[in-house]
Amino acid sequence: MSVTPEPGAPLIEATSLTKRFGTFVAVDGIDFEVQPGEAFGFLGPNGAGKTSTMRMIAAVSPVTEGRLRILGLDPATDGSRIRSRLGVVPQEDSLDLELTVFENLLIYGRYFGMSRPVIRKRADELLEFVHLSDRRDDQVDPLSGGLKRRLTIARSLINDPTLVLLDEPTTGLDPQARHVLWDRLYRLKQQGVTLVLTTHYMDEAEQLCDRLVVMDDARIVAEGSPRQLIERWASREVVELRFAVGQQDDAVPLLEGLGDRLEVLPDRVLVSTDEGDKVAAEATERGLLPESVVVRRASLEDVFLRLTGRTLVD
Repeated sequence: MSVTPEPGAPLIEATSLTKRFGTFVAVDGIDFEVQPGEAFGFLGPNGAGKTSTMRMIAAVSPVTEGRLRILGLDPATDGSRIRSRLGVVPQEDSLDLELTVFENLLIYGRYFGMSRPVIRKRADELLEFVHLSDRRDDQVDPLSGGLKRRLTIARSLINDPTLVLLDEPTTGLDPQARHVLWDRLYRLKQQGVTLVLTTHYMDEAEQLCDRLVVMDDARIVAEGSPRQLIERWASREVVELRFAVGQQDDAVPLLEGLGDRLEVLPDRVLVSTDEGDKVAAEATERGLLPESVVVRRASLEDVFLRLTGRTLVD
């Protein structure tokens, strides 16, 4: 039997998907689909159920209740077949540090039963794809975090997967390394590879995801494209006001009623509105003296704060 679903069918189908650990409910009856060639994201604070969901998709954690199909197959009975068509980029790199860049790919390819000539050809192609050809014979241990992350992505592609799972793919990288990885992932999507990722970076989700779900307390609380979520859950603009140390608590009551929504964060106050400049001016008229005022377009972070009331690191 083929591990490719029928033409037009979703690569992932989840209905009332539930995961329990004893009495603890990690994933509580969620529904979602991922289409071929799509980049699909999971956003949520720690403990929201993202990792538990990803592990079920990866066919390494059994479903407690509900229905899950990956590539048209049931992970309960076809786990090995599913895993043979997946590429997985874990949050923590698990490379063989004492081997060379090229040797890491050779060994990993053998896990999928690929012949050595095929692995060598594929490894050369992937090193070129992630811009690591010049580091082919370098030992992995001294490489930078960004180079190791690129090698981990190359390794996940060695079996020419239909579906690639990425758990926090750019966590801990500097901005330049993040943008390099975004470019590689975007090119994968252009080639028709389906991506499913979790991320703690709102800009990453906006850059990479065609659609995403926001999870909170083990459930999906919103779903759509980044633009759809912003249009539905946020005002057109946000005014950010920062106050001197010790002044924010006194300032908050004077901001009440200024916009559609007030969000008090530890380091600033956010006012959601369709008229940012007007709100900024009125704040001054009310006698407020913030150290800085920024009027900007609403973003996914504003959606996230509204839906969960928390930052991603809470």
